[in-house]
Order: sequence, then C-alpha cells, then structure tokens
Amino acid sequence: MRTLPSESIDLVVTSPPYDDLRTYGGHSWDFYGVAWNIKRLLKPGGVIVWVVADATKNGDETGTSFQQILHFKSIGLRLVDTMIWNKPPAGANGSSFCYPQSAEYMFVIAKGAPKTVNRLRDRPNATAGRWQHKTVGGRAAKFGARAEKPTKITPEFGLRTNVWNMNIGGDGNSHPAVFPEALARDHILSWSNEGDVVLDPFSGSGTTAKMAKLNGRRFIGIEVNPKYCEIAEKRLSQCALP
Repeated sequence: MRTLPSESIDLVVTSPPYDDLRTYGGHSWDFYGVAWNIKRLLKPGGVIVWVVADATKNGDETGTSFQQILHFKSIGLRLVDTMIWNKPPAGANGSSFCYPQSAEYMFVIAKGAPKTVNRLRDRPNATAGRWQHKTVGGRAAKFGARAEKPTKITPEFGLRTNVWNMNIGGDGNSHPAVFPEALARDHILSWSNEGDVVLDPFSGSGTTAKMAKLNGRRFIGIEVNPKYCEIAEKRLSQCALP
C-alpha cells in the first residue's frame, strides 16, 4: 500500500485477519500501519467497510474490533454506521456463557462525510400501494375534526436495515473464510459509483475484486499469500462482464 498514491481510493471493502482465529499461511500484519495507509489512500469522502469479529478467550471476548474502530476515530476518520452481518451459527459458542455466535460487525468508516451513498431499497413495505396522509390546519382541525389530504403512495420497498442476513461465502475454492459475494457487492453498490476505485488490502480469494469488476468499478487487491493470489486470478479470469 505504501507504493500507491495518496487520495487515490474511493472505497475499501475488506475483512482483515482478526484475533489469530485463522493462520492464513502463518502471515502476520501491522494493524496500525494498515490503518494509517488506508487513511492516506482514501479520497476525501471515501469509505472503508471493515468486517471483523472478536475471539473469546477464557470466557472473555477480546473487544479487538472496538479497539480498532476507536483507533480509526482517533486518527480523524468518522464512524458512519455499525452494521451487523447475521449469518448461520457456526455450530460452536464463543464460550459456555454465551449464545451461539452468528454475527460479525461491518463498520462503515469515512474520511469526512461520505461522498457516495446509494442506500439499497429492498425491504418490503407492509403498506405498499396505499396513500400516505397528513393532517392539515384550518377550521376543521381547530374544532377537533381530522382534516387530512393524501400526499404520496407508499412504495413497494423501503430502505434495508443495517442488519444484513446472508449465508457464509464459499464457491468451491480452498480459502478458509470467503466473503459472501452478495455482501461485497452490496457494499460496493452502496458506497461507490461506476468507475470508482475499490481496494481490498486483504484480498484473499478476490471476492471484493470480482464484485467490483462485475459492477463496473476499478479494483486493487493486495494479498501476501501466493496460493490465494492464484485463486483470485483464476476467479477474475472466469468473471464474465454483464
């Protein structure tokens, strides 16, 4: 990342290794150096989607995810939303004191106010197709009667909430923790426009890059493990544009 020019990235969508839950080939990384570089690379209004969770050690959750987000805030970035990726339970609890684990955090962080916000509308409205009304003033309202006039028809779909229900990833490749393609795609659609540059500094098997390519964005994927680079290259070569 040090070789990339400052303020050249519109969006970062990534899930870094956290709390040594997986070895990913035994590679380590410097969170503070990565955080500084991402801030440097972001354009004003650029956004980071940081997908993480916490390990439980001796019945105590580490809280590493919150420590990371507080550090991002301490270096001048803005926490726009704390989102939840709700996925099927992994089959094991963090400890015998807690409920089955099914969620990861998706922190949305921005360099100032986000310059691109395309919130998705796919939540069915229970009152779709009905007229919305509002009470108006005047004589009828003064004497207690309801004076209402229709304003607009309720649309079929409302804004999605910040809890996204999605299955875990996996398309037959051998990476141990693959993003759901829909998760990467929907964040790319939400926080960038066609032609923007999307970065994943922990690219793994290339899901973020693939979804960026399929949705008309330019992409940069950084991955230290040669095995995962080969998987990503294969997936991208087989990725037919719409």
